[in-house]
Amino acid sequence: MDRELFGREAVLDGLAPRLIGLPPRGFQKVPFEHRDDLPAVVLTGGRGMGKTAVLKRLHTAYRHRTPIALIDCERAEFTERTAPSLSWSPVTEALAELGEQLAPSVHGAGAVEFPRLAAGLLAVASLGWRPHDDENILAEGLRLGLLVEPGSRWRNQTRTWLTKVVAKFAAMASGVGPGLDVVVETTVESLLDDLFNRGQRASADWYGDYPGAGGKAKRGLTLLALHFRRGSEHRVRAERHLIGALRADLDAAYQGMGRLRRVGRPVVLLDNAQAPLGRHLLEPVLRDRADGKRDRVVLIAALRGHDHPALRHAVRRTLPEVRHELGWRRGREIASGAISVELTPLAPEHVRQIFDRKDPRQLTQPQLARAVHRLTGGRPLGVDLLAQAAGQDEHPERFTPASLLAAPVTLREDREGQEVAAELLARLVPASRLDWLTVLAPAHDVASAEALAASRLPGEEGRTGLAAVRDVRTLLADEHWPSAQGHFVGDPLLRTLLLHRLRHGDRDSTRWRAVHQTLRDHYANNSTPHRLHHELALGATEGAVTYLRETFPRADARVWLDELRFIASAPHFDAPDVRRPVALGRTDAPAPAPPPGADTTLHLRIRRLLFAVWQLTDPLALPDDEVTEKMGYELGLLSELHSSGNEVLWQASRSWPQAVREWRLPAGTQTAGTPTDGGGE
Repeated sequence: MDRELFGREAVLDGLAPRLIGLPPRGFQKVPFEHRDDLPAVVLTGGRGMGKTAVLKRLHTAYRHRTPIALIDCERAEFTERTAPSLSWSPVTEALAELGEQLAPSVHGAGAVEFPRLAAGLLAVASLGWRPHDDENILAEGLRLGLLVEPGSRWRNQTRTWLTKVVAKFAAMASGVGPGLDVVVETTVESLLDDLFNRGQRASADWYGDYPGAGGKAKRGLTLLALHFRRGSEHRVRAERHLIGALRADLDAAYQGMGRLRRVGRPVVLLDNAQAPLGRHLLEPVLRDRADGKRDRVVLIAALRGHDHPALRHAVRRTLPEVRHELGWRRGREIASGAISVELTPLAPEHVRQIFDRKDPRQLTQPQLARAVHRLTGGRPLGVDLLAQAAGQDEHPERFTPASLLAAPVTLREDREGQEVAAELLARLVPASRLDWLTVLAPAHDVASAEALAASRLPGEEGRTGLAAVRDVRTLLADEHWPSAQGHFVGDPLLRTLLLHRLRHGDRDSTRWRAVHQTLRDHYANNSTPHRLHHELALGATEGAVTYLRETFPRADARVWLDELRFIASAPHFDAPDVRRPVALGRTDAPAPAPPPGADTTLHLRIRRLLFAVWQLTDPLALPDDEVTEKMGYELGLLSELHSSGNEVLWQASRSWPQAVREWRLPAGTQTAGTPTDGGGE
């Protein structure tokens, strides 16, 4: 079942109806915003931002109401043939499928025929036909032939034509058989004389405009196939003409008194258009439209990322802006024919509404939805799966963000549910790189990642650990994951999921300890806060308390607070969680005695403060009013003890609790103790 489109209705209810001419519900016409020159719409955003959900909802809303097709440009069928092929490419496969999806009859109108597209695809397919290969010729020819005119009558006519073609090939076969050019010419000649000899001949004549055809359809179709065979820029030219054939067939279907004039414009939806196939389908349309070869196809693509080079000159609109008139005008650049719309994160109110729908009994803790928004950053995929897991549980009142990550979520009745964190990672990260990312997730920069790789990823898959770091950096960049200072994996949700997997990936957390011990040792001589950060992740707390106590009297107060925040940002997955009782000074979590000669009061105060900040800044913990008050109280008392930092600490005693109440992080750079040997990203 598709996810709700909270915050995405601007596309479904605003932009799409004005381009298509139909609303998503009902059949009352919507005035066209752009009648003669259509922009291509490109929805952008990172993984899990709901691009696919928008396309699926559009497809569901308009299916059977206007010609519509949806393909995923990353699907295996478009990439699985790794060896060069004389008669196949991802573009030809995609065009055949688009034609098949667009062809069926829609409510109140007839089917769409694709004679131009079928003629071109049949000419290209013949490059792979050989004498005595009857079965394959018949199967492929019938599939493509049905694009000319769907129905059993045309199936019989196509079969008769193919039988003649096979007979001609057999008659020509002697020795090594006919050359490819002879096969193509024979196929094209028979195609025009036997299959397109009457009603569809005018459609085939469209190929007379192919470069070099001189107005002759036979010459144009033959050249197209031979150019396709040559590859390189010649194949690009042939594919561009085939894409034009699809659009020309769709335009022809709306001409005259045809019933398709009663429905909306035809719609082509391209998911994962950042893949090579997406570029090969989009660019020819943009170029043709820039050259004045206009059409009525509504083209909406989803592209992972935000700054694709091909969109450098695209017109940019925000999601709220597309609900109303776009105000789009074509510029001089080819890419100005595209409108780029970034899908922004869900707002906290959207997340609350989603939890209300998934948990109709209203049993989840009141703050859980807001905490999930903080954890996910409003990424729709994460919100949806976490809300589903909460709604499917018999006792959702028990959940915190941490326990919700480990809860099972069932997405299909015929499939056993799996842990939310694992389901999310399966959607967000290629399985081939999941282990590498898991190990490198706690790293702070390239240098620490390389230290981890050298120790924990030696020679995996026959490659060095340093190669793994390069591969992971390339993956993160190519997948358009955001960067963040102080983190090798910049996206907070992805990093949290990977750390969860690292901590719970084995029964005794061996890999968790090994990774953090490696990083602790890496920073032993150049950054005490980094070393203590990883000691805290390992459960050793007294080193951090001692360091913060010893540096407090003489440190710059701002630097000291930054170091406190950074050390306390250590990931925490221990159960039971003792941070609250320690922060509140309760006797059920007794503190170790401070070192001899140390100020006991100061030591315990800093310990309570460290544990309070550690819990309150943890994205996997729910906020706690009592701990928040305690944090402010301890900072206020510390302000009275610092000779030069009184004002800074007093301000922190007020602003830090306020930040927590507003679901923000307390002020701090999180880059304290920058290592001297580092090399940031």
